[in-house]
Amino acid sequence: MTSLFVREIPRAEHLARLRRHPDTSHLQIPEWGDVKAGWLPESVGWFEGGELVATALVLYRPLPGTRRYLAYLPDGPAIDWRAPRLDHWLDPLVAHLRKIGAFSVRIGPPLVVRHWDAATVAAGIADPDVRHLHDLPGAGVDGYALDVAERLARLGWRRCEEDRGSGFGPGQPRYGWEIPLAGRSAEELRGALAPHWEQALRTAQEAGVRVAWGSAADLPEFYRLYAATAAHDGFKARPPEYFQRMWQALNAEDDDRLRLYLAEHDGEVLSAALMINVGSRVWHSYASSGRRGRQLRPSSALLWRMLTDARAAGAQTYDLRSITPNLSEDRLLGRLRFKAGTGGRAVEYLGEWELPVGSQGRVLQRALGVYLGRR
Repeated sequence: MTSLFVREIPRAEHLARLRRHPDTSHLQIPEWGDVKAGWLPESVGWFEGGELVATALVLYRPLPGTRRYLAYLPDGPAIDWRAPRLDHWLDPLVAHLRKIGAFSVRIGPPLVVRHWDAATVAAGIADPDVRHLHDLPGAGVDGYALDVAERLARLGWRRCEEDRGSGFGPGQPRYGWEIPLAGRSAEELRGALAPHWEQALRTAQEAGVRVAWGSAADLPEFYRLYAATAAHDGFKARPPEYFQRMWQALNAEDDDRLRLYLAEHDGEVLSAALMINVGSRVWHSYASSGRRGRQLRPSSALLWRMLTDARAAGAQTYDLRSITPNLSEDRLLGRLRFKAGTGGRAVEYLGEWELPVGSQGRVLQRALGVYLGRR
């Protein structure tokens, strides 16, 4: 096998390759680097015999008072994870990041380890003796992804710490929900809805809930609902500038990369969400709703319109993003029940992994953790 090397590449070269090979995470496109204030973005490429064979977005988080960085590749890199030797891909990446000044490298291999079908998850939610997704029989396990975990560990990588109950750690969530769209008609999608979800959708439609695309001018209305959702669910809201930056950055190269959907009734916006389109996948992001009009089930009408639009546009997978794996009493269980009602499947990803770089790597990892914990 010819050796690989990694170097920085121009943004235009990164974008050009993604136009030819578009299937990557939205967190791995160059535009995402413009969204993340406080991080320094870099496009990198793997070269074999002078040919560009893979690309990635690296986000650098500086450790205050130093010229050292945490190098983070969220949902990446999109390399050949089935290669016989992972060090063939990862060693040149780490070598490049070390030269930049990285004291630690964090990656998120885009691999699904196991999955559960919607009916199994729904039954688990209803069973008081079931406390976690791992207590349920899986619909499938990817032995190769499990092997990748073992090989990463042998190479010195360690899984990032996370809360087993919530599946959340320092970066991207470990568990998510996906709805396959490829080859399915709108009628087939609707037929897969759980009875309670079908009834909610019918209620919204009969009440006259209307779903439409929004524009940048509607971001304040979206933010009003998002801030209300954050206050109700107990998480820290991002500032309004984050979403303005996201709108400008993601739609700079492709004006249909990011969409805003709004569900209205009698002229009042009741629910909203963002849709991110990259390649054959769509991500459902920042779904938000107020307390008014919940009995009209606007969130069901909103998601249904987004699902059918994604299918009509040729998307193969609709990604509803994070879920809790905790099936006992949990503040996030209502959202899991809502997502499970759409059909599809719960997935467990390989998770995020970290490698300290250099003799001070572990010490500086802890120092950055303390700094971020105080913010």
